[in-house]
Amino acid sequence: MSHVWAPLALSCHPGPVAAVTVLVSALAVGSGPGTGRQVLVTAAVFTGQLSVGWCNDAHDAPRDAEAGRRGKPVARGASAPGTVWGAAFAALALCVVLSFACGAAAGAAHLTGVLAAWAYNLRLKETPLSWLPYAIGFASLPCVVALSLPGSPWPAWWAVAAGALLGVAAHLGDVLPDIEADLRAGVRGLPQRLGAARTRLLLPLPLCAATAVLALGPPGTPGGPVVAVLCGVAVCAVVVTTVCAGPRRGGSWRKAALAGTVAVASADVALLLTRGTGVA
Repeated sequence: MSHVWAPLALSCHPGPVAAVTVLVSALAVGSGPGTGRQVLVTAAVFTGQLSVGWCNDAHDAPRDAEAGRRGKPVARGASAPGTVWGAAFAALALCVVLSFACGAAAGAAHLTGVLAAWAYNLRLKETPLSWLPYAIGFASLPCVVALSLPGSPWPAWWAVAAGALLGVAAHLGDVLPDIEADLRAGVRGLPQRLGAARTRLLLPLPLCAATAVLALGPPGTPGGPVVAVLCGVAVCAVVVTTVCAGPRRGGSWRKAALAGTVAVASADVALLLTRGTGVA
């Protein structure tokens, strides 16, 4: 059975799935007590991310095969497209149940983000609005955490804004290594239209802006640690996106821009938890 399950697990984009799930779980734990609520939020986000990853690999299999992307199990024939599509829809169905178990408002907010991600996979990635599903999807994450709390409080504006900015950065960082191959395949989302050089220079802006919003948006005067994190994120963003993700980089550096985005998002979440600031 491992010959079936191992490729299926790799098809879900396990790195991004794990990163997003862990960061949202940390936000849920830091937002307030309630172990059951925290588990439900984590499970809802996990299944939602699984559905998005499987949908992406199944839908893009012909294009990935033509581009010679051997890291894609469906594209290389290790997983059947029907199996991956079935897993995607099963995860989506489970995500619906788990999301609404967090509350009606929380469920609606989370599913808005998940369905936006599906829309990206199926159509919007090829348009100038390719950034929008990422912005909606990441902005929905603090929403589901906040709205799952007793009384369903609205999320803080700065949490939603920072989520949207990190989503835009994640889109740029994820697409950056594949821009040339995407253009050959006829995919013309926003990063492809900008080109690799301009996308690489643009990427630090939403990363630094997200951190600035989280540092300056919550009540209270930012202290020394907050300023240090902001400066560290700025340096990290510039180094990772202009050096590690340069046009001649390959191999282990190929996903450096996306890894840098995840590192910045982790620093941002740690900043919130250290300050004891909830997202509601």
